[in-house]
Amino acid sequence: MLISLIIIVFIIGYTCIAFEHIIKLNKAASALITGVLCWLLYTINCDDKSIVETQLLHHLSEISSILFFLLGAMTIVELIDSNNGFDIIIQKNKTKSKSSLLFVIVLISFFLSALLDNLTTAILMTSICSKILIQKEDRHWFTGMIVLAANAGGAWSPLGDVTTTMLWLGGQVTEFNLIKKLFLPSLLTCLVPTIIIAYKFKGKQIQTTSETIIYNIKENKDGKIILLFGIGLLLFVPIFKTVTHLPAFMGMLLALGIIWIITTIIHKQKEYQLAQKYTVANALQKIDTPSILFFLGILLAITAMQSAGILASMALKLDNTLKFDYAIGIALGLLSAIVDNVPLVAAAQGMYSLECYPTDHNFWTFLALTSGTGGSMLIIGSAAGVAVMGIQQIDFFWYFKKISLLAFIGFVVGILFYVLVNGI
Repeated sequence: MLISLIIIVFIIGYTCIAFEHIIKLNKAASALITGVLCWLLYTINCDDKSIVETQLLHHLSEISSILFFLLGAMTIVELIDSNNGFDIIIQKNKTKSKSSLLFVIVLISFFLSALLDNLTTAILMTSICSKILIQKEDRHWFTGMIVLAANAGGAWSPLGDVTTTMLWLGGQVTEFNLIKKLFLPSLLTCLVPTIIIAYKFKGKQIQTTSETIIYNIKENKDGKIILLFGIGLLLFVPIFKTVTHLPAFMGMLLALGIIWIITTIIHKQKEYQLAQKYTVANALQKIDTPSILFFLGILLAITAMQSAGILASMALKLDNTLKFDYAIGIALGLLSAIVDNVPLVAAAQGMYSLECYPTDHNFWTFLALTSGTGGSMLIIGSAAGVAVMGIQQIDFFWYFKKISLLAFIGFVVGILFYVLVNGI
């Protein structure tokens, strides 16, 4: 009975998040309440409270690593922005066509996500777009495509998404085979929707502000230094993770500490009031804290369902009902649009041994594709979507009406191409 209540609470909370602008309640509040209530109901249902506490603390350590990673990435991006680093990129941009710019942004996001990860890429590219595009509607369209491209780029790289990293470290896939099998299907999942949207922007030019911002030589130099170090340190994070085998958030915190020192040295000669504008402390005050709390609430709710065995039970029912590799992968991909793909992939890893599906079996690479790209169909279906939802204040239903169908089309095209190449 209480297990059913957990599902009901999750659905109600999910609905409140979706209708955020109608009920006039910030999605962070709905997510936090949902997360705590799900764990409360699970605690009531469990006889051994110590087990619940152990599970909660275990999941909290994983959640905290994501939150600290997000905090560090958002702060570094905010530092680049406050030091006019993005303005330098804008000055170099010669593209005036919206459709051309869309292709450039999507392709950069796709390849950058494979090097960084989908979350960091989405934050970085969204910040750049918000500087180039002045119309809110345009920013939302471009941001939606960034989510698709970042998730697609993360699917074919062992470092681009948490789930592909899990499959890679678990021995289910190898780097070369993952890239070989998924590069083109992943590219198609974002390229096909991009081509469709490009027609919407055909012939339209980018509107620029009449105000021209002029920086002196010293400000330009400082901006370039922060821009180069900021992006360089973000690229350093996956290298740090691979070399040290420490979690990615440790590399991100190290990167934040290093750029903190750099900004202090660069601005130490400035007057105190002026220098405060460029400090890390100021950047921390400007980042979107409600989005981080929203992340916390959503992940608490999902981990409660995972601990209660709901997600594993759903995966098992899918297995018993569908009994077909590709059908199971598609179902898990569609499901990842509603709940986080990490526990779903973890459930699949637990259900199917390497004896059942050996390393580099089509099931594993197909699962990496569907779970990595399926989350794009709803804005809260992926870490990248949740992050940009807060940064750009994108409404759940705006994304659902404008982007979800395009994401689904890309999802289907990617699957069809994969099946066509690898056979049934």
